[in-house]
Amino acid sequence: MSAQEERDALTPPTALYDHALHLLRGSPDGVPPRRGYSLPQKTATGEDLLSQDQAKSAIREAFSPLPDEPATLHRRFERLGIQDRHRHLIRSTVAGLPLPAEQTDVARTLGRRLIQTGTTAPTVTAGLALLGRLGKPEDVPYLSVLGLFRSLTGPAVNALDDLDRRSAAVVWLAVYARRDELQPFVRALWTGNRQAVYLELVALPASSRFISSAVARRIAEASQLPDLLDHHPSDTDLLARAGRLLVRMGCSRDDPTDLLAYRDALRVYDSVVSRVGLLPPTLDNAAMMLSLALDLSSGTGVLLDWTSGRRAALLESLGRLLAEPRWAVAAATGSEADQRLRADWIRRTRRQPFKHPATPAKFRIEVVAGDPADREPVEARVLIDGRPVVPQVFGRGPAHSPEYLLHEGRLRAEMEPREVQLAEAYCTEGCCGALYVTIRRDAGQVVWENWRQTMPGSREPAPELPAYRFDTSAYDTEIARAETDCSWSWRARTIARLIKAGLIEEPDLLSRWDASRGWISSGFDDPDTAVVTFWYVPGLASGSPERADSPLQFRWVIPDDGTPPEEQAAAALRWLAEEDPKSYARVCGGSRERAEELGFPWPGSA
Repeated sequence: MSAQEERDALTPPTALYDHALHLLRGSPDGVPPRRGYSLPQKTATGEDLLSQDQAKSAIREAFSPLPDEPATLHRRFERLGIQDRHRHLIRSTVAGLPLPAEQTDVARTLGRRLIQTGTTAPTVTAGLALLGRLGKPEDVPYLSVLGLFRSLTGPAVNALDDLDRRSAAVVWLAVYARRDELQPFVRALWTGNRQAVYLELVALPASSRFISSAVARRIAEASQLPDLLDHHPSDTDLLARAGRLLVRMGCSRDDPTDLLAYRDALRVYDSVVSRVGLLPPTLDNAAMMLSLALDLSSGTGVLLDWTSGRRAALLESLGRLLAEPRWAVAAATGSEADQRLRADWIRRTRRQPFKHPATPAKFRIEVVAGDPADREPVEARVLIDGRPVVPQVFGRGPAHSPEYLLHEGRLRAEMEPREVQLAEAYCTEGCCGALYVTIRRDAGQVVWENWRQTMPGSREPAPELPAYRFDTSAYDTEIARAETDCSWSWRARTIARLIKAGLIEEPDLLSRWDASRGWISSGFDDPDTAVVTFWYVPGLASGSPERADSPLQFRWVIPDDGTPPEEQAAAALRWLAEEDPKSYARVCGGSRERAEELGFPWPGSA
């Protein structure tokens, strides 16, 4: 052994907390870098031979009996083969350990010693999990520093959320807020300069393209938004920013449960709506007010813990304001394409949140088109007893579109039970799951039952819903109303819907060209266009498809030319009948190899 190796062997390893503190003190102005710090590199400890169940069992064994000091737990972890890669299992297993009341203080003391003196990620993770259950305010400084290791941010923030929401949000933003526009705000938060926090918050761009629902919630928590609103009651820029943050938190395209997790949501709603009349009547402010009203009427905002009558009062207040002539003028302004789309949306939607009776129907469908400037989805919100089902139990994506749920008759009740997917995760079902329900008729009732969630890789049980029964006549009437009410739609979306209906009625319009119908709707990046996609498989029309497992996807973009949507849709269907769409559509999916094999240019190729 060399002299250096002997010194290394005799030198006790540095506690992770001390290492993080050293890094923080060495950072410019004591502000952590974006994405935080990496854990110190550790020598690999060999192949992981434990299955997930074996690792959980080993973690439980390491805590039985409860260790009296960190070194004991460290030795047990090493003996049982628990390694860095088991951190997520340590978190979940320790969080569920039974802790008798007489062991609470001992466990809390162990957790504190683990986070302050632990030298390995597994032991520190165990300490964070213990303090996630048993922590006290005096633990906040240690948790905040350890949370700057991005591998430990999750458990540290989980523990902080119950102790100090502001500190949790500051750490979360320091590590996870990656956009350049947010960095001055994060720096102001970390230095604790309240005036700078206020100024940087007001200066933040409002675009949803860099403020997700999670970022919006953490900004509100870190800035202590209700206090800022109280201290600056006449600041219209701050007021508008607060309204936009509420809108972003409830965004169904991201994770609307962030609004439910925001403990000050009711207080901010009260502050914003009670003062929103101070705002200048601009298109941005009108869109923000309408988005808040839609959420309070049929979105995630309904699910907050409102006192009796308060939500209805806020909705009524927003309705009165939006009905004022000055706001009508604001909604009529806008010459640029994006402004025109937004103004059209406000004109179509401005009365929608305010037209429902005070007593909610047992079953209702509300088709909501969100703010086009934020690229919000169009969703068919299902409300039972006035409460939206999807964000109540799913919360990982919006309800499906009306085209999917309504225009293809999926919500119609038949004697034969049918399972229907109500929502899919914003990523995909294979990643984060989907929500299903089975619909059937039973004598004079329609029954929604056997609710099912797919949650790949989740360690948490899915929320359960009971069976719901609806009067058949009322149910059928509501389905018929929702299927035929297209007041939410705009011209290009209507064109796409009519084309799709025509292809459903006459599938031969595509099949004659060896093609089958794909996704058809308005364009995401350009809502003024209708987009028709189809799949091409040679030989499909003859019944002898060639390599059906390798289809090519084509995309046909149809700009709205201003003529009646019915005429444009009819013209598109005639074109499909007369000319092979592969001659004017473009390849947008499949594989490059198959495209080249069939003689079609691949997107982006020269």
